[in-house]
Amino acid sequence: MKIAIVCYPTFGGSGVVATELGLELAHRGHEIHFITYKQPVRLALMNSNVHYHEVNVPEYPLFHYQPYELALSSKLVDTVKLHKIELLHVHYAIPHAYAGYMAKQMLKDEGIKIPMVTTLHGTDITLVGNHPFYKTAVSFSINKSDIVTSVSQSLKEATYELFNIKKDIHVIPNFIELGKIRNESEIRCERFVMAKQDEFIITHISNFRKVKRIPDIIKIFYKIQQSIPAKLMMVGDGPEREKAERQCEELGIQEKVIFFGNSNEIDKILSYSDLFLLPSETESFGLAALEAMAWGVPVISTNTGGLPEVNFDGISGFLSDVGNVDEMAKNAIKILENPEILATFKKRALSVATQFDIANILPLYEALYQKAVNNI
Repeated sequence: MKIAIVCYPTFGGSGVVATELGLELAHRGHEIHFITYKQPVRLALMNSNVHYHEVNVPEYPLFHYQPYELALSSKLVDTVKLHKIELLHVHYAIPHAYAGYMAKQMLKDEGIKIPMVTTLHGTDITLVGNHPFYKTAVSFSINKSDIVTSVSQSLKEATYELFNIKKDIHVIPNFIELGKIRNESEIRCERFVMAKQDEFIITHISNFRKVKRIPDIIKIFYKIQQSIPAKLMMVGDGPEREKAERQCEELGIQEKVIFFGNSNEIDKILSYSDLFLLPSETESFGLAALEAMAWGVPVISTNTGGLPEVNFDGISGFLSDVGNVDEMAKNAIKILENPEILATFKKRALSVATQFDIANILPLYEALYQKAVNNI
């Protein structure tokens, strides 16, 4: 099947999921065309079935904000016609589903019918899409999609609650390429670069937005290191980073915290991690937690959004209410202070992660693709 994938080319979860999905589809023989304004960060083009088409947005003084949706819909039309695309898979309701619908209408006028699958990832629904300025357009775009998926049951329920949606929403969880991760032969990072032999390595990975509750991570780690020798790895970048660095200095733990910024060596860091912290205000799924679990790293997280669907309380880690840093710190210490308990949690974290292996998830998408094409 010839499939066009539209996504954000960023370090964020939706961009990573869309890219990895497309690459795996290509490995299974599908012809994949990525359409976005910049090459996705994890996109490897060393595959004859993978193609990238850049959306160029000309700058005109007339426009205060450049019309990306217009450029994207035009690029979609051109790509569908040139490469005989059979299906559009757009990730994020806005602006991608909106642009996809406009492309469908333009193609329809030329006698070309093409189905569109829209995957909802979270922020497009719970934050941006729910804004009064966008809400009507988001509802319209979702309802005009041929098939709609969400990455968690929690997000599905939030979508029905926040919008007037008449379409069925299929839950297909995010995934991990477990075989690829466990077989990474280039993982040769020496542990002592990050921590001493007797220090536990605790990790957090995100875009450092307020919703991630970065100050809570620092507070939790501060309490942990008072009882157990440990180092904190902060991976990612964003508006809350500078404040977090000041917080570490104020608490006198700046020497125990490493800020990596955006990194392409996440697997190396996770391969030596003992615990992962994700005390977010909300998570539509919690892909970062799943990536940690795939390396056998137990997770301390909140119980909000889709996190309970990924991090199983008392099995792969522990869940707590948002803001309950005391309980999260206690649970972290409970795991780390006993080698046997830590080993058990590591084993179970990996076991839970296997349920989300791409080999189990990809056929769910393929079945919906076929359904969409058959019904067009």
